[in-house]
Amino acid sequence: MKSPSSRRSERRASLGAPVRDRTAPSIAKFAPLPPSFYDRPADVVAPELLGHALIRNTPRGLCGGLIVETEAYLAGDPACHAFGGRTERNRAMFGPPGRAYVYLIYGMHYCVNAVCRPRGVGEAVLIRALEPTFGVELMQACRSVKRSHDLTNGPAKLCAALDIERSLEDTDLCDAASSLFIARNPNADSDHERLGPVARGPRIGITKAAALPLRFFLKGSAFVSSR
Repeated sequence: MKSPSSRRSERRASLGAPVRDRTAPSIAKFAPLPPSFYDRPADVVAPELLGHALIRNTPRGLCGGLIVETEAYLAGDPACHAFGGRTERNRAMFGPPGRAYVYLIYGMHYCVNAVCRPRGVGEAVLIRALEPTFGVELMQACRSVKRSHDLTNGPAKLCAALDIERSLEDTDLCDAASSLFIARNPNADSDHERLGPVARGPRIGITKAAALPLRFFLKGSAFVSSR
């Protein structure tokens, strides 16, 4: 069995291999959401991120898709990684807003979050699922699946498909030159109509504060991780 580090090395190698992907658009087409978008409570930002695009900027081009599921983690929330105060592990959660917080789960999978609130307040939005819309070949090179719906329908799955690891910790999500950023979708209203309505419910896979309705998702998307 291959170790997690071996699998990650293979994914990085695949991202550098020459391949033609006609679905990946130019970076000039995307305008990142500004820091002011994230300088608000995470439970306000989480539903408003739905329909915008998480984009990975790789040597072979861009890949990513529409955010269709999020979870908010708040200051004073026992399930939030910042609940016990600032540590070396969670320091990115304390700002500035609009940065990436990346953490490891089960010793082998990564999850990515968008940091919210002013510097010094530990809140973030977990990106739980994407609808892959461009650069799909790049994502499939990193995460081979039999069913297309399994490519990015979960936080660890989308990180694997986009080759998101701890090295992207503290990346500026508001800069189109970053290796990872979130872009405004000019067609967000029509995509909400196509994939909506927005639904809300308890967060998944946690034991503390599990009943809080802080998960948001576009109910009509096939890529939502759980119903």
